[in-house]
Amino acid sequence: MQSKSFDYAQLLRRGLPPPAAKWTGSARYNFTGGNNDADQVPVEDLIVAATTVLEREGRTLATYGLASGPQGHRRLREFLALKLKRDAGLLCQSEDILLTSGSLQALDLINGVLLEPGDTLIAEQETYGGALTRFNRLKVTTIGIPLDNEGLRIDLLEAALTDLKQRGVRPKYIYTIPTVQNPTGTIMGVQRRQQLLDIAQRHDVPIVEDDCYADLIWDGRRPPAIYGMSERDDVIHVGSFSKSIAPALRVGYVVAPWDVLSRMLAIKADAGSGALEQMVLAEYCDAHFQTHVPALRKALRLKLDALIAALEENFGTSAEFEDPKGGIFLWVKLPDGVDTRKLYQAALAEGVAINPGPEWSTDVSYGASRMRLCFASPSVDEIRRGVATLADVCRREFGVPRRIANIASRGS
Repeated sequence: MQSKSFDYAQLLRRGLPPPAAKWTGSARYNFTGGNNDADQVPVEDLIVAATTVLEREGRTLATYGLASGPQGHRRLREFLALKLKRDAGLLCQSEDILLTSGSLQALDLINGVLLEPGDTLIAEQETYGGALTRFNRLKVTTIGIPLDNEGLRIDLLEAALTDLKQRGVRPKYIYTIPTVQNPTGTIMGVQRRQQLLDIAQRHDVPIVEDDCYADLIWDGRRPPAIYGMSERDDVIHVGSFSKSIAPALRVGYVVAPWDVLSRMLAIKADAGSGALEQMVLAEYCDAHFQTHVPALRKALRLKLDALIAALEENFGTSAEFEDPKGGIFLWVKLPDGVDTRKLYQAALAEGVAINPGPEWSTDVSYGASRMRLCFASPSVDEIRRGVATLADVCRREFGVPRRIANIASRGS
């Protein structure tokens, strides 16, 4: 057979990111990504919802937008408007919501209408790795503001904005994850949310509020959304069903004033996000969302407890962390001599996958000895065995002591 030797390398667009590695399967102990608990996916109820909507309105799939228009399935948008009002104090109409292919597409659309190379934006020093990747690709300057146990530090934000103003720089927006912050798990209180809003308004900088994890607070009580606290159209709100129902459904959303939303629609070039997923979610969520999420939270909390116990048993005070207030991940500080980028490679060879800290921080040196562990996907037994294997790798590769004390320090 004649070999296929056409060389595309000469034709590739300049500035592309490095090529993706070919996927060879998940690690035996996978603590990476935003995966969720497979046992908590409501498969039976989703089957019923899918069957119901296909029998009732399946023929609407013949029309782009299901006759609901380019913003997505109207019934799901109406559910979201009611949910956001009830849970987050966020008042909006279905016309203020755009359904997207996950929250990442929402961020891409926001960036697509607001950012260009050379711009400046402000983010939390530790933040969503997917957002940082996009900022880097867009060649914008990202100024990271350190966090404390309540999230973004307002004093340092004020100082950064004042400095930028003196240099004639107006940031395009402030990116924040105020509710179950990724990766630290903190929750910004109402007073600090108001302070953030006040400062942003004084400096005339909008806020992008990424609220993807807000449904996963352990006690189910969340502060109001910053969007709902603002009396101006200066906040864009992003959310997702990936963490509350299932990530593979790829359904997210953005709430924004029409002058911004209309611009996003103009560049949303996919002819509409997956309609069947939206139809199924609308049918399912109307009947089951409020009972499903508490059960999911309970299951996730049990897995977090297993992860904390495993870290205490295998690392002692060598692993420092704060008990997060919700979510699916734990932000862990290892001794300063550990480079978690090197640890990632060594651990993966032993079947353990972690997220290295530098990929989740605007300050690579700060993140060097930190790692993010997602505990939602592995079973309790896999969590225990995976952490034990990870500890063995840390001792072999970096000399991390097996145990210093009986109780792990939960420092920063």
